[in-house]
Amino acid sequence: MPESAENRRIPVSDCQRAELRALGAESRWVESEGRRLHLLDYGGEGPALLVLPGITSPAITWDFIVAPLRDRVRPLVMDLRGRGLSDAGGSYGAPDFAADAAAAVDQLELERPLVLGHSLGARIAAALAARGDVEPGLTICVDPPLTGPGRAGYPTSRESFEAQLDAGYEGTTGDEVAASYPLWPRPELLLRARWVGCCERDAVLATYDRFAEEDFLEWWAAVAGPAAFISGGASPVVSAEGAAEAREANPGASYAVVPGAGHMVPWDNLTGFMSELDQALETELAAADGAGS
Repeated sequence: MPESAENRRIPVSDCQRAELRALGAESRWVESEGRRLHLLDYGGEGPALLVLPGITSPAITWDFIVAPLRDRVRPLVMDLRGRGLSDAGGSYGAPDFAADAAAAVDQLELERPLVLGHSLGARIAAALAARGDVEPGLTICVDPPLTGPGRAGYPTSRESFEAQLDAGYEGTTGDEVAASYPLWPRPELLLRARWVGCCERDAVLATYDRFAEEDFLEWWAAVAGPAAFISGGASPVVSAEGAAEAREANPGASYAVVPGAGHMVPWDNLTGFMSELDQALETELAAADGAGS
């Protein structure tokens, strides 16, 4: 039975751990600032692809996206601090998560990893590249919140996140999740219903509050290496004007729009997203092969 919402986070159950083992990915662990952080390592002979999920997306929710990529890259998906199997605590700004990602790159000996982030994860990916101590082979930012001081706030309210978390702690259903995410495939609705409760309330809300304090475009302008920006054509988070600002901040990056997709781009239009992701990966992998020949 689910625990009450007052616990703020439901521990990952034995059934959920069995679900992780069934993926065919290996659980890997790193330490950052005294916290144990969990990643799913899908293996493969290609370059590492470090995936940084969104604000309430444990690593397992990316399985349907990354599993088909194993023939070209080695996907590793991170449980951000306070989500999934990773420890909570400390601060929850993008630079804090970027420090965790840098620790994973170092401890897992990932050489010039490709880095893919969605939403919060896209802000982390840009902050990671801007740090300068990790050299990503490619930074891919998918529909990052363009929030910051003096800018419009995040379009989904803080209260909405609280309500979704409460529902998860109480035992939500796929039908209830569909009310917020009507375009999602049924298996992904059910997966979110099972896993959203393992996101700690304080971690999510503290992260949300930092959206208003930290400016993505400052990090994005500082990304010196290859970069790609992918947004949803119907996203309330990245408007056409916002995408133009991103292009102005980093004119050297590539830009693509996935038609019909809202903020949850790969969930809303997987085919369209994978087409754009494939193009970004193929361009970078071809360049890397050419440099190594």
